[in-house]
Amino acid sequence: MQGQAVRLEWSERGIAVATMIRAEAMNTLSLELIEELGEVAALTRRERARALIITGSGRAFCCGAHLKYFTEPDPPIGTSPEDIRDKYLWRIATLFDSFEELPFPTIAAINGFALGGGFEMALSCDFRIMSRSARVGLPEVVLGATPGAGGVQKLHRFVGRAKSLEWILLAKHLTASELEPYGLLYAVVEPDSVLETALELARALKRMSPNALAQAKTSIYVADDVDSRSARRAGVEALTNLIGSRDWKEGMSAFAQKRKPRFDTF
Repeated sequence: MQGQAVRLEWSERGIAVATMIRAEAMNTLSLELIEELGEVAALTRRERARALIITGSGRAFCCGAHLKYFTEPDPPIGTSPEDIRDKYLWRIATLFDSFEELPFPTIAAINGFALGGGFEMALSCDFRIMSRSARVGLPEVVLGATPGAGGVQKLHRFVGRAKSLEWILLAKHLTASELEPYGLLYAVVEPDSVLETALELARALKRMSPNALAQAKTSIYVADDVDSRSARRAGVEALTNLIGSRDWKEGMSAFAQKRKPRFDTF
């Protein structure tokens, strides 16, 4: 898939790499980029990808909202708060939520600036690999705005109230070393190793049971949204859904035969 804003490639069977290619615009969230990332999510789901890597081109991963929409006299998203909400903000929030709902792992390969909606996108992926030279943050308050696509809620879950208040209200641009202590990052690497590290992680995930990963991922996200008793019930149902499946049989056979399971051949 080659769009105006996103290029989708399969680096190998089961591993998809979506690159945002509007480098001259710092990969901001244009309507084209939103639409094409939605197509990426739908296509990779349809093709039963085993992992999806999202990265950027140039100096940015994604620098958030396409601010020209808010300054042009006749923008395609309208000018009233309700139009902007319905034609733009909800579309971004729905797109980011869809990454969490994919039945396979998503990896944000943060090659450069991930600010505002770009950081919200990265927070919506299951794993984050960050270049040492990259900077991330939710600095919307300096524009008279606030993060509106789930970033506040997701950051709060990762780092708690005190750091969320500090980072958002002071509009901080954060380094990898500032994020690492909070478990936000899978790995911090040199700039030229971001994509390769993401591919190594994708290959490791590909060796796991795809159905088990899907059920485990769902259970983890459900635990964020419901009470502990409901979360436990969801966990029991997730395991029940796997019992007797092809993946279950392969895993149990491999254990009995003292060999590695071969999920990557499915």
